[in-house]
Amino acid sequence: MSERERSGRGAFLDARSLIGCRHRLHLTATYPRVLSGVAEDAGVQQRRDAAVAHREHVRDTLVAVQPEQWVVIDPAQPAAVRAEATMQACSEGALHIWGAVLPQEPDTGRRGGSEILLRDRMRGGYIPVIVVNHKVTDARQPDPADHHPLTSDLYQWNPQPDRHVRTRTQPRDQQRLAHLYRMLQRHGLASPALVGGAIGLAFDRILIHDLTGLLDDYDRRYADRIAVIRGELPTVPSKVPECRQCPWWSRSGTPDELSCERWLTEHHDVSLVAPGSRAELLRRHDVETVEELAGWSGEAPDDWQYEPFAEAVVTARAWISGAPLVRRVERLQVRRADVEVDVDLESYQEYGAYLWGTLLDGVYRPFVTWDPVPTQDEGRSFAEFWTWLMARRTEAAATGKTFAAYCYSRNAEDKWMYESARRFAGMPGVPTEQQVREFVDGPEWVDMFQVVSEQFICPNGKGLKKVAPVAGFAWRDAEAGGEASMSWYRLAVGYDDGEIDLTQRTRLLEYNEDDVRATQALREWMVPSAPGGRSAEAEVPSMADFREPDHPRRTIGT
Repeated sequence: MSERERSGRGAFLDARSLIGCRHRLHLTATYPRVLSGVAEDAGVQQRRDAAVAHREHVRDTLVAVQPEQWVVIDPAQPAAVRAEATMQACSEGALHIWGAVLPQEPDTGRRGGSEILLRDRMRGGYIPVIVVNHKVTDARQPDPADHHPLTSDLYQWNPQPDRHVRTRTQPRDQQRLAHLYRMLQRHGLASPALVGGAIGLAFDRILIHDLTGLLDDYDRRYADRIAVIRGELPTVPSKVPECRQCPWWSRSGTPDELSCERWLTEHHDVSLVAPGSRAELLRRHDVETVEELAGWSGEAPDDWQYEPFAEAVVTARAWISGAPLVRRVERLQVRRADVEVDVDLESYQEYGAYLWGTLLDGVYRPFVTWDPVPTQDEGRSFAEFWTWLMARRTEAAATGKTFAAYCYSRNAEDKWMYESARRFAGMPGVPTEQQVREFVDGPEWVDMFQVVSEQFICPNGKGLKKVAPVAGFAWRDAEAGGEASMSWYRLAVGYDDGEIDLTQRTRLLEYNEDDVRATQALREWMVPSAPGGRSAEAEVPSMADFREPDHPRRTIGT
């Protein structure tokens, strides 16, 4: 019997596999030995470790307040033993169960567990509450709204409309709760309330999810996924955001069918230029390859809801010609100023922002704390950064000069400016949220990612690491990237064993410096401040060069 045939027998599916790539699920289930011994992505492992630490903190805190009301299932025991202990606790009417594991279901393939099972004292049965290491709500000023989410106190189940938060949609949480409800329902243990809960990173409340409208979608999704891992439904590769960290993306030393990148490239799959749901839509219109998209003529599909369809066609034609960028406009524009500051931050997961890097007149200035985040010293480094930036802005205005500060993809910078203003309110030099808002919403805060997105088509991606090299910039560290920097940071602050590696601090500073210099190089290439140098307008083909499928292609350097 082949490995493929054996894989379908005794197949089990947990809720984590309900979200994400179906083909990845198929490969992992069908060829389990291929990944044996393969090191997990460092960033994924760090997030997993952080989630474990968060759950342990939540467990210890909740149980310490009412220890007599909790049954804690020993996590060191085998899953079957934990499932038996969970069922015993339920049969005895335990009020709170931590670390619950429900019996595996050989017929349906379901397996899973819930950090918490809460006894529904009014209706009977149990309510699953999961503990997750991401945000489940966002703060909101208590103002009128059409809908207020239900939340409950951490220590006493009492769902009430909460005017102070709004729900941060997390489909993976909803699917997991629906999965757990079905497993509880099998044993007659599901609360008639048809709800579940989630405790997020903030650990300040339980967000209540109404499962009534989720179960039908869950049932369809589960039926599809269990059929995939049993080999009853075929799958093929397709490029999605998940590919960036997937071990199946580029597998060396394996057949092409086990390397999604090689398979997609060999087949010129349309998802290479129209990833995710775009490719799914195009396939419904019989467009399977890049060439078929490049040769499209006539009106756009009626159900196309993305960028102008003509740009999708041009992207395909540019990919075929090897052009990394295409100009949407004849004349490129970037807001330039007499005083220009480039900004880039480094953060560690959701714990804090430890480094604000700046570049002014060729001089790199970092504002950093090496105390492991979260730490009050973040407030000091952020205040110093903000004070310095606003001083340059004020000086420019006083001398009649224009000012602009630049970043690449402002979401992270904006988020951590607001977060820092809230967390360290009242500390010397820390701005108010209103002061942050006035700056980031004004014309002097320029997002180069938005500038690039508006003026270029990027067949290979719009990330700084993709675009800046086209402008001639190169990072000093070949491993430079957001995920790698997480590992460097742990070493730089002694997160794991207390041993501080000063070389990793240097590495982080150089990486941050290169990021701000890359932003500057990209801006200077797009709109040169002096004639005679490289110019994107001269080097990058325009959409007009790709209007017709048989038109000669002009690429960078030709």
